[in-house]
Amino acid sequence: MEKKHLSVFLIMAVLLASLSGCAGGGGSNSGGDKDGRLDVAVSFNPMSELAEAVGGDKIDIYTIVPDGSEPHDFELKAGDIQAVSEAEVFVYNGAGMESWAQAAVTASENSTLIEVDASEGCDLIITGGVADPHTWLSLKMARIQALNIKNALVQADPVNRDYYEGNYSAFSSELDSLYEEFKFKFDSLADKNFVTGHAAFAYFCRDFGLRQSSVENVFAEGEPTARKIAELVEYCRENNVDTVFMEELASPKVSETLAKEIGAKVEKIYTLESSEGNESYLDGMRKNLSLVYESLR
Repeated sequence: MEKKHLSVFLIMAVLLASLSGCAGGGGSNSGGDKDGRLDVAVSFNPMSELAEAVGGDKIDIYTIVPDGSEPHDFELKAGDIQAVSEAEVFVYNGAGMESWAQAAVTASENSTLIEVDASEGCDLIITGGVADPHTWLSLKMARIQALNIKNALVQADPVNRDYYEGNYSAFSSELDSLYEEFKFKFDSLADKNFVTGHAAFAYFCRDFGLRQSSVENVFAEGEPTARKIAELVEYCRENNVDTVFMEELASPKVSETLAKEIGAKVEKIYTLESSEGNESYLDGMRKNLSLVYESLR
């Protein structure tokens, strides 16, 4: 996908408009007044879920990218920059996911801001010379991301260190338990291949020794070629694939076309880029793991 880079000049103009009361925010804010909680700006839903798991009721979260919008090439609004300017902590996924993150930091002119590249320290998967940014879809990488967030919250609010440490420890244990549960299940399967519309699940697959075959590449760029579709049709028939997964923010067209060709059903799988009701990160990942496991049994 083409990434849009906003100039600092333009963003500063937007910021000035914001401070003049000329524009509103584009995300969601759980609290605007000073109530003793940390103000934490996050880039999009997965970072909100991880920050919530660690920060609990000690933080107020402003999520910049609203549900239903693509975080890759999101266009900042005045309210988003203002939220970063007022935040104590700004969390973004990194690994190239948010091309606009650094522009937001620069434009905010927030000299005390604690900036969290949540993918720092993650074992990145490189595809075509570019990092796959979907790190949060690995339970193992999410553990590292949550640790980075916890460290930033402790730095910003050392008085509540024990609270953040306790939440992180509990969350890490739940991640480990979920991983062990499904590692055992997937290890028992002979078939470890599944098909998606968009190649977003490389980290997910690495955790459990799975293999994804996808209609669109990791960045979902351009339309799939007839040759690509034909190759997947042949692959699906050879491997008796009866389920094609589609992602919640992706067009269902390519997945539906492939499924129709091979007589398979289409199931929705979640990149968690948008929130699903009141489900937590762990709820969403359990749902994904269960869907893939049941399709391979």
